[in-house]
Amino acid sequence: MSADATKVRQALRDNKDEPEGPARNARAERLLADAEQSGDAALLVEALVHQLQVYNYSSEKDKMFVPFARLLRVWDERPGDFDPVMTHHLFWMFKWVSSSMIDQPHIPLASIEKWQGEMAHRYRLAGHSERAVRQGELEIARHLGDVERAARAYTAWQAADRDRMANCHACELHEQGGWQVQRGQDEEALNSWAPVLDGEHVCAHEPHAVLAASLLPLLRAGRPEQARAHHLRGYRMVRPMESMRYSVALHIEFCALTGNEARGLEILAERPAYFTDSGNPASLMDFMAVTAVLMDRLTALGHGGQSVPGPAGTDWTAASLAVHARSRALALAARFDERNGTTYVGELVRERLARRPLLDRLPLGVRAVRLAAPPVAPAAVPSSAPEPVRDLAALLAEARRLSEAQHPDAGDAWRAVAERAGDTDVLTAHDRANVADHRAMDPSLPPAEAEEAFRTAASLYEEAGDRGEAVAASARRAFLRSTADGDADADADAAAEIAPLVDRALALYAEGAATGRQTGGVLVCRARIVQQRMFRAADEESTDAAVAALEEAAREVLAFAEPLRTREKVATRISEALGFLADVAAYRGDGPEAAELYARAAAAVHEEELPWYAAEYEARTARIAAQLDDHATAERAARAALEHGGTSLSGPGRARLHLLLAEVLGATGRFAEAVEHALDAAHWADESDESATLGVHARHRLGGLLLRLERAAEAAAVLEAVLPDLTSEDHGEGMVVQTLWWLGDGLSTLGEPRAAAEHWLRAADIARGWPEQHDHAMLANLAAQALYRAELNPEAERAYERAGELWRALGDVPSLVRTLRVRAWIALREGQPGLGAARAFMAAAERECEAAGPELLAELADTFRQTAEMIANACEGEPGEEADDPARRAYEEALGYVERASAAFAGAGPGHLAAGTAAWLMAAWLEADLGRADAALSRAAEVVAAYEEVPEGADETADARRGEAASVRAYVAQGAGSPGPSGG
Repeated sequence: MSADATKVRQALRDNKDEPEGPARNARAERLLADAEQSGDAALLVEALVHQLQVYNYSSEKDKMFVPFARLLRVWDERPGDFDPVMTHHLFWMFKWVSSSMIDQPHIPLASIEKWQGEMAHRYRLAGHSERAVRQGELEIARHLGDVERAARAYTAWQAADRDRMANCHACELHEQGGWQVQRGQDEEALNSWAPVLDGEHVCAHEPHAVLAASLLPLLRAGRPEQARAHHLRGYRMVRPMESMRYSVALHIEFCALTGNEARGLEILAERPAYFTDSGNPASLMDFMAVTAVLMDRLTALGHGGQSVPGPAGTDWTAASLAVHARSRALALAARFDERNGTTYVGELVRERLARRPLLDRLPLGVRAVRLAAPPVAPAAVPSSAPEPVRDLAALLAEARRLSEAQHPDAGDAWRAVAERAGDTDVLTAHDRANVADHRAMDPSLPPAEAEEAFRTAASLYEEAGDRGEAVAASARRAFLRSTADGDADADADAAAEIAPLVDRALALYAEGAATGRQTGGVLVCRARIVQQRMFRAADEESTDAAVAALEEAAREVLAFAEPLRTREKVATRISEALGFLADVAAYRGDGPEAAELYARAAAAVHEEELPWYAAEYEARTARIAAQLDDHATAERAARAALEHGGTSLSGPGRARLHLLLAEVLGATGRFAEAVEHALDAAHWADESDESATLGVHARHRLGGLLLRLERAAEAAAVLEAVLPDLTSEDHGEGMVVQTLWWLGDGLSTLGEPRAAAEHWLRAADIARGWPEQHDHAMLANLAAQALYRAELNPEAERAYERAGELWRALGDVPSLVRTLRVRAWIALREGQPGLGAARAFMAAAERECEAAGPELLAELADTFRQTAEMIANACEGEPGEEADDPARRAYEEALGYVERASAAFAGAGPGHLAAGTAAWLMAAWLEADLGRADAALSRAAEVVAAYEEVPEGADETADARRGEAASVRAYVAQGAGSPGPSGG
């Protein structure tokens, strides 16, 4: 083989591992040219096969056909140029080419059928089963909508023998389920896919594709939680793979049909080339169809004018992209139907375009950019016709009823009254006062406008003769002034304003001109103003003074309201006063007292059947109880707050309650339910435009809970979505480190050690500056382990060295010893220092153990055992009979270490029997290879005797040891252990 040919072959192997895409394809084309120039016929075949492979796994599948025809021609003319591996590839790729032709509408149907027949003919000649041929026929029939032919092909496919040309189990099960979905058999399809989804059968593109294909069947089957899990797991798998546009389309469709339009937009934006890549028209048609579905959803929700990602060169809105994508999808479908002589593909596309949401909302747990609010339609011009006037009377009656009931919907009812009345003068002064009063209470109203509305309300109440409500409205305006941001004098001004209002309210009450509720409300406003002073206090002394003042003000409310409890509607005043006293207790560090007072505050309004007022105090009870580790009370109160808050709960408030429940349930081991609450917390945070704040906490918690449920793929997707929003400044170093730690755990479980190491190293760098260094050491050690598994040897050696130094500083000798032993194994790997360095590391580990004394006897024993294994594995060849044979000397030395290991394990106590018997068996194998049959059998017998009292099947370790001892006996019986020169 020439040097140039060797270089080309290595370059082909290297290119195979590069990411899918045009760059890899271009390199394959250059390497094919190099192979042609080399004059090496076998290399040319390899280069053609490689080119087919990279085209197949890319957006340029339409380029496959020319190199395959050339490869087939070479086979027909010079089959000797193909070795067995390349021969296998040739026949295997027949399937790719045949099925890919279906996706190209410019290839006539007759040509596709001809190639299918050619494949069948060549498979027969080569002695291959018809299984792959019949699966190919099924794909053609399904594409044409020929149900009868498809059914025949399916039966023949399943009946044919599996051989080396049959598709892998995972791909076959994907096709099987796809056919069942096409026949409306969702449950059967999900059952067929189960072995792929469970990891029993996998390949380069599975379970990636099955996860995507299962999304809508799972939703239709009423299993949305599983669909969500498959989306999180599956999209993460297909995201880096250019060739999987058809699966990405299914994920976008899933988002469009589950209320996750913003997530669908993010996916759409990640690969702009998907809008224009034309190498696979079938997947382009699918992609355009689901893009239209997503854009139609956005338009229906009022976001038709929103800017969206689309084909380069145009500024797209949802409405304009919907038109373009629908037109493109239908045009491609028409090309397929023209080629096929049917209408089937067009019918499928139109059915897809007509799909409507399967769920209004399915929280995913990952952040998506919040959709801009749709434009508000102009208010209808009020009419003076008699019918609306009668409507106004009904609206007034409803508003008055809700106000009397102290219902939180009263504000909306008075707004409806105002909209209906318009500029007419049909409302009384008292009704207009109510309109202004409730408008002022709208939290979305600018403070200056709210203050003016309260002033208007007070004036109108006076005009209507309701002096009690007038003074109450003025008190509410005073409280509003105390909340003004950036106004240093706000508290003093509000306090000065509220004092005469309190005197006036008490005087009116004494005259019978104000109710207890109105007067109590003025007293509550004074307490609220004092509380604002507490919030603004700049130092401990002023805070303590404000807290004392708040306590006094709250007790004055209670002193006034408690005697009226049974006669007037003062429950909310009593409740709020108790809440103030609970705040005081919480500030003073008396958690149990605060929890008890918050519970009393909630009970006070429950007694008057005003549960919506209880929600806030139930939420506070839950938070205090959680801090006290009273999980039962915290859970009960949080659930009550969610129930009683109803629609009056703010989005952030609802998010916090769900997050609290997630934490409480997680703390009590109910991780599955905790996950659902964490998902709801993330959803409500996003809905409240708090994704980067409260949403980060929710997703952080969700990721950790998913890990506890061993749902690593979902956890990784969620935690990866958290990282961009997570900063040490906003969320604290501890939260950043924990997120990175969890993400490393998840990626390690998923078999991505390199990525796991990157996150663990980043976390370790943050923890480097912490006073307590145990987390730093653990993270460095985890990163080293991951780098070792990724076979990044120099990086692993440096990471283990760093971890060892940290363990030494912490006085953790066992962990230090383990790092030394792993460094020994790294030294034996290709390109590393070798056996000498490995021995030095093991000797260092031995010294550390011996210096630590008896408590590390088991670690010393394991060091001896690993040293023996290392020495035996490092020698080349089997031991000879000569005493100075290098392999024999190595085995003898290894045996000596094993014997020391056995003695040390025995000295460490009965808890190390399993490790000890493993060492005995290692000694038995060494004895057998050294030709000492009797010694080998004796050691095997000792192992069996050690488990003599353990029944068969009662202990896995015992059964495994007995089984290995039997293997030693069989090995000796085959003649491996004939006596050598050193005796038996």
